[in-house]
Amino acid sequence: MRGFSRGTQKAYRGHIERWFLWQRVAGGSIDLEVHPFILHLIDERKCSHSYVNQAISALKLFYEAVLNQRWITEGIKRPRKITRLPNVLSDQEVASLINSLSNLKHRTIMTMLYSAGLRVGEVVRLKPQDIDSSRMLVLVKSGKGGKDRVSILSDVALVMLRDYYRSYRPKKWLFPGAKSGSHITERTVQKVFVQAKEKAGIHKQASVHSLRHSFATHLLEVGTDLRYIQELLGHKSSKATEVYTH
Repeated sequence: MRGFSRGTQKAYRGHIERWFLWQRVAGGSIDLEVHPFILHLIDERKCSHSYVNQAISALKLFYEAVLNQRWITEGIKRPRKITRLPNVLSDQEVASLINSLSNLKHRTIMTMLYSAGLRVGEVVRLKPQDIDSSRMLVLVKSGKGGKDRVSILSDVALVMLRDYYRSYRPKKWLFPGAKSGSHITERTVQKVFVQAKEKAGIHKQASVHSLRHSFATHLLEVGTDLRYIQELLGHKSSKATEVYTH
């Protein structure tokens, strides 16, 4: 009802399920005590601060929206957010990673992720009509936070997209999945990235999201205005974009 993304809904359900499961294992009974569970996540499971914060948000929503109870704030402190520098690939590493893929569909997906600075959840949900070749734009519908935005379409990406379109003739989704009528899954794209990284001989720590980080960093390195990069990435706050200056 609040319009949360499917990813957020899944994450929140998971936190609440783990909360109940932990109570059964720890004490054998179910109650509404939250504080010991949060300490368990931090001290015993050594979860990241962002993970713990998300768990607190999920349990708070459960209290207020499901149980209609006032959220008990005493003793529930959110861990300080840790700001880490993003993992960035060089332009040579990006080229090696993309060129290591023989599958045209996979190569096109990786090219779109990098050249338009897309999130993996955005690239898998692209439709053929979202590519505006006349204006050299990529239309991102309902990105993070349910926001629409536009990003740039590079000349290299356009040439590759045309080759891909002639070979695959996509209809509903630009990158259809194995299941009829569905798009390729985020998990599949993540696996393709890992395989490409290994083939390219890239040993530094990086994930598929590193292509988006690399897009922003490379734009900054050639003198692109930070405000422009913020718009392309779809960041609500300029502070999120400023991390690339480091």
